[in-house]
Amino acid sequence: MALLLEHEFKPLPADKQIETLPFLEAVAHLPPFFDCLGTPIVYSPVKADLTGNIKKIRAVYDSNPTKFKTLQNILEVEKELHGPAWPKTGATLALMWLKRGLKFMLVLLQSISDGERDEEHPNLIRVNAMKAYEIALKKYHGWMLQKLFTGSVYALPYKSDLLKALEKGREVKEEESIEKIHQFLTRVTPILDAIYEMYTKMNAELSYKA
Repeated sequence: MALLLEHEFKPLPADKQIETLPFLEAVAHLPPFFDCLGTPIVYSPVKADLTGNIKKIRAVYDSNPTKFKTLQNILEVEKELHGPAWPKTGATLALMWLKRGLKFMLVLLQSISDGERDEEHPNLIRVNAMKAYEIALKKYHGWMLQKLFTGSVYALPYKSDLLKALEKGREVKEEESIEKIHQFLTRVTPILDAIYEMYTKMNAELSYKA
């Protein structure tokens, strides 16, 4: 799939230590996914948030590539550096929100890949998007944002149009596109799961609402 597979993620190592630079270089190609969802008033801010958080993490990494070689290093160093203000600061906070945006994306794609759908409207992706929102973002959003996202599902593209957009306009059989989504998920899901696990272990997860 042109958009999702144009830059490979490195396999998750056995020790689950994710190298910062390869991760950032791979994830930097993903924000345009949100352009494929239409509804600019909702998804443009999500895309901008994703892009902004990638830049914040990259700036911290560039300040000392050796010290911040892995994502684990970033959390450990910033915990020591920022004291009581951590984890609501620096690249730790940026990565926290970045992983949530990625979680939304992955759950949405996984749901489509699994064939979950509204049987009366099989070409719509409302069911998939609402599942992704419920799992990844809803509990971190206030009432107004929740209403905005809930309303946005009625303006989402058809599944066929989304798949075509992910192929950058090329006409590809749905089965081929779904297989490419599966390949992407196989690579990225273990990495994202490891990041979530890292936040849980370091007690770095925050539940405040945006």
